[in-house]
Amino acid sequence: MKKIILYIAASIDGRIAEPDGGIEWLSEFPINKEMNYGYKEFMASIDTIIMGGRSWRELSNMDAMGGYADKAIYVVSRHDWGETENTKFITENVIEHITALRNEPGKDIWLFGGGELVSVLLAADLVDEMRIAYIPVILSKGISLFPEQPKESKWELSDSKNYSSGIIMVEYRKKK
Repeated sequence: MKKIILYIAASIDGRIAEPDGGIEWLSEFPINKEMNYGYKEFMASIDTIIMGGRSWRELSNMDAMGGYADKAIYVVSRHDWGETENTKFITENVIEHITALRNEPGKDIWLFGGGELVSVLLAADLVDEMRIAYIPVILSKGISLFPEQPKESKWELSDSKNYSSGIIMVEYRKKK
């Protein structure tokens, strides 16, 4: 069975985006060859990406979807914006669809975000690991990483790394 892994950047006050969904605040901390925060290895370990509609629209507006052309992308949205070669939309029966994806053979699944989708999948016990890159910024307003989490879940620290940029990458596994 594939693992569903939340791999996401968050401000130190737990925000993943500005109130309008923007992620420009991350531009001071680019992923590059010298400082990739495990991204390259992570991308090699997945073949599927699940993201919410707002995240997909933000990436599409930035023309950033090309970097994921070799991955199957599933967008959880209230609207079907039109299937492409590697992008499909899940507009109903979200838990059933994602459970079926998880049971397919292949590499792991990247839970890209956003906060609402993260909460839905956590509530359904579908998230196996979390890799959170805490960015040394306080946004004070914006989209929360875990908005209105409907139930408690317990996690154990599996790894953490400090980077010279001030970013701390924390990895958790769901407690059994």
